[in-house]
Amino acid sequence: MSIFKFKHKNLLWQYIVGSLALIIGVYTILTDIKGLVPLFIGIYLLIQDGVELDYENKTYRRVKSFLGLTVGKWQPLPEIEYVSVFKTTETTTVWAASASANVSSSVVKVNLFYNTNQKIEVYDSKNLDEAFSTAKQIASALEVDVLDATSRDTKWL
Repeated sequence: MSIFKFKHKNLLWQYIVGSLALIIGVYTILTDIKGLVPLFIGIYLLIQDGVELDYENKTYRRVKSFLGLTVGKWQPLPEIEYVSVFKTTETTTVWAASASANVSSSVVKVNLFYNTNQKIEVYDSKNLDEAFSTAKQIASALEVDVLDATSRDTKWL
């Protein structure tokens, strides 16, 4: 495996609303310039962020992907010291009419650390085993250790 690829998964509502807005935008733009608004909303909702690592060339890139088209500039991968796995909580604000609610969910993140405290976020999951499996694969390819920071007592694997 010479290239690692990860894209954040969009939520179901983003796929539904984004697809509808894209369809409406494409249909409407044929008759009226106002179709640009739903078109751009659809594109925005369907874009996925991610990261790719090229182990052979020791490069990485942050990517944006839309309907299979992926763009991003390759950069030299710094000298990675270790791979870290940790749990955190992500909060998303959901708007409905004039009310909003914050929805929190637990997520496990995998980061590459370099220059003591600099990091590159490369993966996240709700599944702890998937995150550790991915971290071990990346660490093996980069020939570094994995730090388990999922609890207060951190430990090297």
